[in-house]
Amino acid sequence: MGASEGWVPVSKVILAKHAGFCFGVRRAVETARRSAPAVTLGPVIHNPRVVSELASIGVRSVSSPEEIPEGARAVVRSHGVGRETLERLKARGAEVLDATCPFVRRIHEMALSAERDGIALIVVGEERHPEVEGIRGWTSGESYAVATEEAALALPEMERALVVSQTTFIEGRFDRITQTIVQRVRHPEILRTICPATRQSQEEAVRLAREVDVMVVVGGRESSNSRKLYELVREVCPRALFIESAEELEGIGISATDRVGITAGASTPDCIIKEVVARMNDIEKQVTPSEEHVEQAETSPTESDFMADVEKTLVQIRPGQTITGTVVQITDDEVCVNVGYKADGLVKKADLSSTDVKIGDEIEVEVVKVNDGEGNVLLSQRNIVNRKVWDEIMAKHEAGEFVVGVGKEAVKGGLLADVMGIRCFIPASQLSLRYVEKIEEFVGQEMKLEIIEIDKPKKRIVASRKKVLIAEESEKKKAIWDALEIGSVVRGVVRRLADFGAFVDIGGVDGLVHVTDLSWGRVQHPSDVIKVGEEIDVKILNVDPARERISLSYKQTRPRPWAVAGDRYPVGSIVEGKVVRITTFGAFVELEPGLDGLVHISQCALTRIAKVEDAINVGDIVRVKVLDVNTEAKRISLSIREVLEDEALEPVPPAGELDEYSIVEVPAKDEDAVEE
Repeated sequence: MGASEGWVPVSKVILAKHAGFCFGVRRAVETARRSAPAVTLGPVIHNPRVVSELASIGVRSVSSPEEIPEGARAVVRSHGVGRETLERLKARGAEVLDATCPFVRRIHEMALSAERDGIALIVVGEERHPEVEGIRGWTSGESYAVATEEAALALPEMERALVVSQTTFIEGRFDRITQTIVQRVRHPEILRTICPATRQSQEEAVRLAREVDVMVVVGGRESSNSRKLYELVREVCPRALFIESAEELEGIGISATDRVGITAGASTPDCIIKEVVARMNDIEKQVTPSEEHVEQAETSPTESDFMADVEKTLVQIRPGQTITGTVVQITDDEVCVNVGYKADGLVKKADLSSTDVKIGDEIEVEVVKVNDGEGNVLLSQRNIVNRKVWDEIMAKHEAGEFVVGVGKEAVKGGLLADVMGIRCFIPASQLSLRYVEKIEEFVGQEMKLEIIEIDKPKKRIVASRKKVLIAEESEKKKAIWDALEIGSVVRGVVRRLADFGAFVDIGGVDGLVHVTDLSWGRVQHPSDVIKVGEEIDVKILNVDPARERISLSYKQTRPRPWAVAGDRYPVGSIVEGKVVRITTFGAFVELEPGLDGLVHISQCALTRIAKVEDAINVGDIVRVKVLDVNTEAKRISLSIREVLEDEALEPVPPAGELDEYSIVEVPAKDEDAVEE
């Protein structure tokens, strides 16, 4: 009944959701039943009917290992046993089947850690309870059992201690007792080891008890878990009953208006709970006035109808079925899930899609086996996750979307990658835009992939990284082309020079600066102006996306020479230039690229010359004086003669400085020549 989906209302009888066998007890009972003939150390559970049933199939209970026949099969019940007891069992040559509850076994490990650390162990629980005795049996150091605040106050003063709880202890009492323990232990390490299923059952029982007039707790007289349930509900419902079987319900004195709640301890089997609920329903009908009873005859369920109603609350399951369940217990290796079936389901943590689960979470699981051999339903999330992943991958493939994969292994012809947990093959030719020499370099690398072939039945996926790179490159180029604006100035890097111009990278695309757009002056070769690798500013002249052509200009990012000629070459200034062209009327001197001035033939020398070449030649570097600047007419008049005249008029150095100059004697004139 612990697997029912919620409180089960039958007329005015309400059954608690988490009533009856817990995961650990059910596992122990099934282990004992499957192991018959066998011997158990103490009764498997504190329920006479179950113990009697097991005895009928050859599972008997003994009180000590020495009572077990040598070589017999021995079942350790869910309470667990101490280390010494296990050694005694092995000494008898017994085949030990350990059905210790995983939560109890975890406390055994804590007791061992206390022993290793050399500190005392304090168990909050009943000293004579088998579980508490077993826990204390896993440490050879000091250990104490306290079940009341008075007992905790009587503890000796200690420096350190590890404090744990009996798994079925009442949580509120545990808190009060530990508050007392901290008065006796200076540095306590308190671990709340109450079983989550116990806590859940207790909380639910108290909530239900507050809503009903009569609260019935079903459980064995010796069951600590059942007894604690009764103590809790009695605090909120004065008319609380503690019974072991349906027969004890005779004469309980309920009225027609009473609402009755039912819960059961962890050692109570489903069959007894069903009998109690059915009997309560009969009692209710008996105390109902005859007229009302007649009216209800058509609508009130019979006992068989009621049992059918209870069974309807339990889902039917089959292997391969996907169902939703609630996490009710978590161990180191497994998660116990209530799926609404008569038995709880188990999921190995390795089969979970995420280990980040907690009690109360609803998770989707697939039924692997209805019975794993121990009475439990075997569940998994792996197949569900795989199906969802395949569906998602198929959807992405059909939509043309990329997937993300991680390189796992270099194999012949390519790379194996992991895509959302599914293996995928990437051919070597599809790994990069260029030839890949070492495929191993991609192992461990995350990459975007395009699925180019998929076969779900064969679980085969072939993907390409190259197609993604091509698409990304195309998108990047498109974004660049869209951003290009005619007339704007952008920064670029000279990539290549040709006779007709220079190719400049302006952010992923190349544009051409024609040789005529490199300078305002004449350019023989682009290398005269710019160099490969040089960063320059260029102006976008034209964009042709269809032909992927961009026209650029370098010279237009620089001022026009004639626009600043007046400032750079004021009248009267003397500058240096290169003779670039000679005509009959003078010589053109280049002051800077794109800016030539004219030296008239009359200004080429100090004396009169017949032709310009008598004074200067093309290629000569000459000093000239600026005579006139006409920027509108784009004319500059220059003079070499005035520079020479100015130099001839330079003052003679003082006498003391004559030694710095070469003195050349001028020969006397020929007298005869003079006379002539």
